[in-house]
Amino acid sequence: MAELFQKGEKAPDFTLKNQDNIDVSLKDYEGSYLLLYFYPKDNTPGCTLESKDFTCLKDEFEKLDVKLAGVSKDSIKSHKNFIAKQELGIDLLSDPDIVVMKAYKAWGLKKNYGKEYEGVIRSTILIDPDGNVIKHWHNVRAKGHAERILKELRTLI
Repeated sequence: MAELFQKGEKAPDFTLKNQDNIDVSLKDYEGSYLLLYFYPKDNTPGCTLESKDFTCLKDEFEKLDVKLAGVSKDSIKSHKNFIAKQELGIDLLSDPDIVVMKAYKAWGLKKNYGKEYEGVIRSTILIDPDGNVIKHWHNVRAKGHAERILKELRTLI
């Protein structure tokens, strides 16, 4: 398993396209907290649940000055369709070459029924207004994840 980010570590810079084909970079979030969550695939049960939960709690995160963005290797078109179909209210960033996922330690070796393979490791990273990591949640479960993070953020920031 890749080492987790440590509190205070500089978050890796990135620029990815969102669902509207607009470049989104880490620097676009300067001055606000950013909660970047990495998920395996649009329109799958766990990823849909997690993204809908973040959407439902978006106003609560914004009260804490936390912006939300999801990242997967799905295409821009897939993200646009996922947002429309599930009525999501958050930006989804496309990382088809898994460059950002690797930089954020959200890609690595996984096991399923005894078989090892590389894939997306569902994880979330909180970045402060200066671009430093505050917390790294690694290999999380989708169900209840957004609520658990929100509860913890109320004590962190």
